[in-house]
Amino acid sequence: MSEGNDIEAEDAPVSDQPGISNIAWDLDWNLLRTFMVIAQEQNITRAAQQLNQKQPSISNALRRLEESLGCQLAERGPRSFRLTHHGETLFQECKELFGTVGRLPNIIQDVHDNVQGHVKILLTSHVMTPLLDETLRVFHEKNPKATFSISVKGSQEVIEAIQAKEGTLGICLIREQLEGLNTQLFYREHFGFFCGRDHPLFGKQDISLEDLRGEQRVTFYTDRLGDVLHPIAVLRGQAQLSDYVTGVSNNLEEVRRMIMAGLGIGPLPIHVVERDILMGRLWPLLPVDDAPAVDVYTLQNPKAILNLAEKEFLKLLEQKIRDVPLTGRTYGNNPYPQPL
Repeated sequence: MSEGNDIEAEDAPVSDQPGISNIAWDLDWNLLRTFMVIAQEQNITRAAQQLNQKQPSISNALRRLEESLGCQLAERGPRSFRLTHHGETLFQECKELFGTVGRLPNIIQDVHDNVQGHVKILLTSHVMTPLLDETLRVFHEKNPKATFSISVKGSQEVIEAIQAKEGTLGICLIREQLEGLNTQLFYREHFGFFCGRDHPLFGKQDISLEDLRGEQRVTFYTDRLGDVLHPIAVLRGQAQLSDYVTGVSNNLEEVRRMIMAGLGIGPLPIHVVERDILMGRLWPLLPVDDAPAVDVYTLQNPKAILNLAEKEFLKLLEQKIRDVPLTGRTYGNNPYPQPL
């Protein structure tokens, strides 16, 4: 009797065996791909255009997925579309799922005598630290067959991409510890307020917070109390800068461009723009002692399956961070360079 039962278990479909969910085998996974695009576009018509399909086909796919899962995923009307709580939950799971699937070619690469594989780094604009440069140099010398890609995104985009397992390493600003991700303080940078050479304050010495009162400003989207640039928002409030923002961006290079173009005064990491100060393109408006400090973190998803190159690169970077005390990873706290 026992032998017969064993034979029946072996011949049973995988979906009927204990511990295997029927939904994983019965569901048309193309429906999940379609739902991902719908959720990203927040619109059936735009999703149909992205997928090069007819709108009724996309609507039907969403309906079939809802029937398969037994819940409503979106509330839609003639001029409205909104994911339900179930839809938002599924969207987050889909992002992680497709992030894993997208990494499969990288994960299964053959490894020979040398470390091979691809390392994908996602970082905010103009991350500048010799720690990263040195890690890339040393790693490449030891493992010339490994490859890299580096993408620049906003901090929130970096966080979401690492949560979705779309990259090896994220480097960005964070407001608070992130559940489910490994975070480590990478370096600390001090921000100063600057103006361009055509601004009335350019070249003036001994400028105080009172001198900045009412000045129009250029800034980052995250220059808000409680956001990642909270220290800058605090100092800005103390200086009582104008509430009128003439320019805003999530990219450091574009904020720098607008300041230099004379749109207003704005914050920039001091160590990043030292050359601009030397060349007389930017003028510091406050003493270094008043410069607010902002922390930059590394992010890694412990659930991500890493290839050997990714593992070795992260190990090397972590060792570099451990070897350098925070004082050696703090930038912009020295006197400003003198213009040439």
